[in-house]
Amino acid sequence: MGFDKGPSSRKALTNMTISSSLNAGVAGLNANATRLATISDNIANSGTYGYKRANADFQSMVITQSQGAGVYSAGGVRATSTRMIDERGALVGTSNALDIAVSGRGMLPVTSSVGLKDDFASGSMMMTTTGSFRPDSNGTLRTESGLVLLGWPANADGTIPVLPRDTVSGLKPVTINANQQAGDPTTAMKLGVNLPATSTVAGAAGDTLPLSVEYFGNLGTSEALDISFAPTVPSTGSSNEWTMIIKDSAQAGAVIGEYTLTFDNTRGAGGTLLSVATVSGGAYSATEGKLDLLVAGGPLTMTIGRLGDPNGLTQLSDSFAPTSITKNGSPVGSLTAVEVDENGYINATYDTGFTRRLYQIPMVDVPNLNGLVALNNQTYKISPNSGSFFLWDAGDGPTGAVVGYAREGSTTDVAAELTALIQTQRAYSSNAKVIQTVDEMLQETTNIKR
Repeated sequence: MGFDKGPSSRKALTNMTISSSLNAGVAGLNANATRLATISDNIANSGTYGYKRANADFQSMVITQSQGAGVYSAGGVRATSTRMIDERGALVGTSNALDIAVSGRGMLPVTSSVGLKDDFASGSMMMTTTGSFRPDSNGTLRTESGLVLLGWPANADGTIPVLPRDTVSGLKPVTINANQQAGDPTTAMKLGVNLPATSTVAGAAGDTLPLSVEYFGNLGTSEALDISFAPTVPSTGSSNEWTMIIKDSAQAGAVIGEYTLTFDNTRGAGGTLLSVATVSGGAYSATEGKLDLLVAGGPLTMTIGRLGDPNGLTQLSDSFAPTSITKNGSPVGSLTAVEVDENGYINATYDTGFTRRLYQIPMVDVPNLNGLVALNNQTYKISPNSGSFFLWDAGDGPTGAVVGYAREGSTTDVAAELTALIQTQRAYSSNAKVIQTVDEMLQETTNIKR
């Protein structure tokens, strides 16, 4: 048998229920105010490069959990905001070679210019998906907002050293001096020359044939390999044999290699190398067709062709002609352009046509991109929710490619935000109406006593 608790008890329960409605209405106003703030932020940054839109989600709060209680207390709603960092904006082409964006997953490592030290090992890394970088007075690449681009410096030969991928210890501010000069020493050469077959027959004059080939030293100086071909003239028949002597001008004309060349005279391989005997100097590799020479600046590989190869040295007809002479290297040149390729390599081009790799920009990735802490200027930092970072080569693992001459646009959809703005305005007005109605009902409850 139930007991009536009386009018005062029923009035208290009624007031509690009505008060909970008031609290729910206030919570609704606060939640929709949060959504309105995210919408206004998104619309304000609809033209901001690299901006990631914010999103407000609502979660209900339940106070009354028992069924059939006869009364219900409204718990209301609460809002949580999330930055959708994993969303990607469209790429927009630009005219600046160092406007950099990421096509796909991954971010660019940057740091703030405030308090930047030469040794970045103790620095603080941030991340961004795009930036317009230009050199400052010191040649350091940075944006107008003060973000400094970080990368791995290349060795003198353009290779990237093996560095740790889970720390920032190998990263350095990318610095490019516009007035720098560089030379590219010659390390490889390919020699394609035809020797006259008539010079190795009995009765020939036996004249030595000279050839000079330019190469570039370690300091960008122009040097020369002076090559002479002396035929072996037999008393009868044909010897098909030559003595090749190579001298280096950088070593005052010292002989750095002497070789005996014998050519084939058979029908199938006539005119091609039959054998190469080393008299002095570097050895001849029959499998690669190369001579390992040692010039003043260091080793130099000269390709003369494999045995039986018609693309190297040949002995045909009665003419002496260099058919193909190629080499790497270039004289000292001035910097003309700096660009970044899809692999994240920053390459400098000089007015002599020489290109040099200066830095590699790694791609930073974390397990949970939306767990990163959002900072000013479209930058982000590691947090416990994001997980630890790893530095990838662009295009490896889950990461995408690096794109120069491009910026990433904002992920804001203005039409969708305006639609959400209308819905939020209606929801806010409805919650305000609830508060107004509760106020009128409490007034009625107060009037019962009168």
